[in-house]
Amino acid sequence: MTDGARARQREQTKRTLLRESRRLFASRGYGAVGLAEIVHAAAVTKGALYHHFDSKTDLFRAILQQVQQEVAQKVAATAQAHDDPWEQLTAGCRAFLTASTDPDVQQIMLIDAPAVLGWSEWRAMDESASAHHLAEALTTLIQQGTIAPQPVEPLTHLLSGAMNEAALWLATSTNPNDLAATWAALSRILEALRHK
Repeated sequence: MTDGARARQREQTKRTLLRESRRLFASRGYGAVGLAEIVHAAAVTKGALYHHFDSKTDLFRAILQQVQQEVAQKVAATAQAHDDPWEQLTAGCRAFLTASTDPDVQQIMLIDAPAVLGWSEWRAMDESASAHHLAEALTTLIQQGTIAPQPVEPLTHLLSGAMNEAALWLATSTNPNDLAATWAALSRILEALRHK
């Protein structure tokens, strides 16, 4: 087997481990899934798993990064579909709340991630995945005069924190009307920022 073929095989094994682990974690939760089940579902050995990931937690971290990137991409694509920077901000915020109601996203990103990785690491990963988009949008709106001049960093953290808390709450909600009510409340908060 050539080096190129081995590299492709290793990459395929990694993709399979990520896909099967993600499916299991999303459907049953991190705590209910064992390594033996993961390697069986991926049809690989434990040695192959440990070649790519140091631990079950390390594997979960990689899956969380995938989920966070996918959510960030959805938010960015939704925002970029609009020309007006204010509409970009509001559409992006709404897209984040909507994406966070997906059961797989909820289980991995909102229910398991803070417990498995700890609050500090979860927040740091969230910040690196999406906070810069929010900061850029707010900076543009302040420069345009749509939002009153103010420091961007605290405003970014306040809005990000509000949306994350809303998403965490929605992850445990059983009322189908809660998403609309949450968006209505967030929309009022955003409107209050507009420079009149």
